[in-house]
Amino acid sequence: MRILNIPNDTEKLNSELLRTFLAVADSGSFSQGASRIFRSQSAVSLQIKQLENILGQPVFERHARGVLLTSAGEKLRPAAQKVVTLLDKTISELKFNPLKGSIRIGIPDEYGDSVLPAVIAQFARNHPQVELSVRCSFSTEFRQALARGGIDLAVYAVESPNESMLLLRKEKTHWVTSRNHSVHKQEPVPVALFDRACWWRDSALAALDGIGKSYRVVFSSESAMGISAAISAGVAVGLVGESSLCDDFRILTSKDGFPKIPDSALVLESRNGAKDRVALALSQVIENAFSGG
Repeated sequence: MRILNIPNDTEKLNSELLRTFLAVADSGSFSQGASRIFRSQSAVSLQIKQLENILGQPVFERHARGVLLTSAGEKLRPAAQKVVTLLDKTISELKFNPLKGSIRIGIPDEYGDSVLPAVIAQFARNHPQVELSVRCSFSTEFRQALARGGIDLAVYAVESPNESMLLLRKEKTHWVTSRNHSVHKQEPVPVALFDRACWWRDSALAALDGIGKSYRVVFSSESAMGISAAISAGVAVGLVGESSLCDDFRILTSKDGFPKIPDSALVLESRNGAKDRVALALSQVIENAFSGG
């Protein structure tokens, strides 16, 4: 009788590997999975490779738009979910003083598909007894909402932060046009802008006026996604932040006749008095998401 020597690798199949596997499986890509668990894409790739080495077979099938589960991955997924859910529930129950209550946050819609899922997942996992309410929309009104007590925390862009704000990241702002159209060569140039008063709109118009460039506002939207859609469709040129650049866009510079725009600062601000444990815990998750996402 032949006895097979099977490596004892079960102790290496830890919860972190399973969390990474679930993050990639749920998002459908390594990059989005990495942002959900606040790790680099290379670290996630290394963990998935380690998992596949333990199992002796691949759990993902790579393709141009992301990944799909293999048959082994499909079999592992429900088991991994049970293990992670049970572990999180047990840890939560064993915590001496778990957070309770509710908190409301505003976050710009352009981060709704990237950073927001990671924030929700991490905060809900760490503090399951806290009710989280999210307003994902046009951010110009967030500061007024903070002052009125309509939300407790807000992420939004400003030209320059003050002492009450936590700087999350600095971001370059660009004039862009569609790679498939030449609308930027028209005179006057058609422009897409936010349809409410904000420093970004004011800066754009002041910059164009400053160099004497003729323009006409042909498209307005409350949403950054709306502005991007108008640019991609070749309706107008517009301003977008570095994080909103895509392959369809071409950056316009002074060589194309467009003025430089100041960088923007993405900040986190809390409502006066929103300094309790819940607010501080969510602030930390948000800061981590933007620094590692």
